[in-house]
Amino acid sequence: MKSRLPEDFRLTHEQAAKRGIIPQLGSDASYGPFGVFLLLYQNHVLRCICGVDAFWEHVSVSLNHRIPTWEEMCFVKDAFWDPEETVYQLHPPKSQYVNFHPHTLHLWRNVAVEFPLPPTSYVGPLAK
Repeated sequence: MKSRLPEDFRLTHEQAAKRGIIPQLGSDASYGPFGVFLLLYQNHVLRCICGVDAFWEHVSVSLNHRIPTWEEMCFVKDAFWDPEETVYQLHPPKSQYVNFHPHTLHLWRNVAVEFPLPPTSYVGPLAK
């Protein structure tokens, strides 16, 4: 995860409470990569909740009335991770699926293990 997060968009405990978000999710820069951030993308507010542990970096991304688009998820990836870091969305086994909020998608990065990527030739030629 980037060492410099989008601090201008981080919500404090009080700001989170005023917006109907669990106040404990609010934070300030001293919390590091934990907290709620509201990012504006093409007139849409993306609610991002960040957290990390010894193995995983995670950002959930939600809107009030629909799930985020691919472009919005790419925007969030760029806001929280460096361009050369591999970040992914998962489709877990149905038995382990959790749907806490119907309009939320998640970005994950495992910090302990480098995620293997398929050959780019499976998708197409590299862009020049």
